[in-house]
Amino acid sequence: MSPGSEENESTASGPSTSTRSSRRSSRLSKISSGTGSPPSDGNLFEHDDAAQKSPQSSRETSPEVFAGTPFTTATLGGFPAFQFATYRKNPKSYPKVYHSSDLQTSLHDQMNSLRGPIAAHPDLRDVYEATILQNTADDEPNAPPIAIRNDIDDEPTPPWNFYYTNKMWHGEGVPDPDIKNLKGCECKGKCNSKSKKCACAVKNQQVQDGAPNGYDPNGMLLSAGPVFECNSMCGCDEDCYNRVVQQGRKYDIAIQKTRHKGWGIFNGKTHIPKFRFIGIYSGEILTDKEAHKRGLYYNAAGITYLFDIDFYWVKERRKPHESVYVVDAFHAGNFTRFLNHSCDPNCRLYPIFTNEGSDQKPLLAVFSIKDIQPREEICFNYQGNYPGDEDDGLENPAEEEEKEKNNADDVIYKKCQCGAANCTGTISFDLSRLSITERLFRCQDL
Repeated sequence: MSPGSEENESTASGPSTSTRSSRRSSRLSKISSGTGSPPSDGNLFEHDDAAQKSPQSSRETSPEVFAGTPFTTATLGGFPAFQFATYRKNPKSYPKVYHSSDLQTSLHDQMNSLRGPIAAHPDLRDVYEATILQNTADDEPNAPPIAIRNDIDDEPTPPWNFYYTNKMWHGEGVPDPDIKNLKGCECKGKCNSKSKKCACAVKNQQVQDGAPNGYDPNGMLLSAGPVFECNSMCGCDEDCYNRVVQQGRKYDIAIQKTRHKGWGIFNGKTHIPKFRFIGIYSGEILTDKEAHKRGLYYNAAGITYLFDIDFYWVKERRKPHESVYVVDAFHAGNFTRFLNHSCDPNCRLYPIFTNEGSDQKPLLAVFSIKDIQPREEICFNYQGNYPGDEDDGLENPAEEEEKEKNNADDVIYKKCQCGAANCTGTISFDLSRLSITERLFRCQDL
């Protein structure tokens, strides 16, 4: 079943990155022709001390705050000269921040107003596919098109009840990306994951106690994470090996109707190798308080798309930590919201950081954990049970028992329809919330 979709007959409910702006084209300065001569000291650029500099960014500041602030630090012949070294540190160069209050619903309202034969017209699939292309053109322009398929009944498309997006939309009370604590590397060309000088490589090594982390040159995930990708403040190339999730989806997938599980996600014509990026679990980022309010409604409706970001990786990464933020894909999301459960999953979610300095707001990235064959359904385990995982010993048995007791009203049991050889027959889950923890520290497959 597609997680949370009330239209599905499934057993359980379950669980943008924006690519960086095309700033690389600005690596070479655009300088208007002038008659000025180079400085006598041989430095081509004259540093303009009178130029107004951008104020220090902070957790509470969004890039929009700097929209009217000049960020000129050098001149050539009296004309502004934009150098990449300063351009990449300009807050105006950062990816745009999106807020839940700006989500659009006009198209959904119009499509849901259709009745009769028009509502079931096959050509609506073209409209759905075109909408996906339009809403993702800026963050994954080179991604293969997503196909809509239904050989089961006459429903032309999945429900028009959410805004399709790869981006993360910040809800009320959720701070914009923390650019104050966002650090970038000074590498040229491609970064080396084993480097002791690359700031991003060093951070990745630290969270894995020196073990390999990040990606190999082919984009294969090397560890259970978290992975700190290079960001907008880094000096490396756009095709740096440490830029995978932010480059967008590379594999062909289809949103396809199933016989017993509603809409699901299927691989395309080519196989997906093990530990490759598939997509991010996009949607709204909510405070825990707001998520609790929505959870009460979702419980009553028998649906949920809430997904806890319940880890604290850097400072207390081996201790329990209550979630501060929650991802909700009910009103906004992408194809990952249709991922079904399987007792023998072929993908799972990992924490990936791109343009975010806060340790509490990683992207939830979907990676394959085994080779996925052409036309095979892509599924993960709603309960976080994966082969090779061990008990990490973080849970206090008494606390876990008390938690289960308090959440008894939210836990439901359904017949599992995954069809795997090792299917348990039933699946239990907390209707109000799904967890992302999944004991990521002890992923033996990696």
